[in-house]
Amino acid sequence: MRSPVPAMLTAPSAAAAVAKPLPAARSNTTAALHATAASSRRDVITGTGVGAALLLALWPQRARAASDDEYLTETTEVIGKVRSTISMDKTDPKVADAVTELREMSNSWVAKYRREKALLGRQSFRDMYSALNAVSGHYISFGPTAPIPNKRRIRILEEMDAVEKSLKRGR
Repeated sequence: MRSPVPAMLTAPSAAAAVAKPLPAARSNTTAALHATAASSRRDVITGTGVGAALLLALWPQRARAASDDEYLTETTEVIGKVRSTISMDKTDPKVADAVTELREMSNSWVAKYRREKALLGRQSFRDMYSALNAVSGHYISFGPTAPIPNKRRIRILEEMDAVEKSLKRGR
């Protein structure tokens, strides 16, 4: 006949039946190993800190615009590329390659100059950034062979003219 109390409640637990051994006392050899490990950890941490400081000192700094002349030259090159690309005929077989080159050139221009705090306030930078955003947005949305609508093209060309005027005035 079975007991109404489940067997697992009446049987001694398996955990109580297993006796846990006492931790072994540390010998002098074990203490010496721990002291050596602690000192080697200290050495590693100190060495890592010195190595990191040396690496940071020798690491090349982030590229910055060398001068206003460089900004002027590169911006003028991008303006020329924008004008030549958006004025291409849609049946021209080289239009997709020209758009790819323009996107690479504009991406590198934006990446280089958008972190330059001295340029962020310039009218030429704001107009150029706006025009590049319009051109890139069009080609991203409609593909590299889609012609830019006339109204958008006129606005982009006006912004390019404004950028050139601002560059001539040093703005």
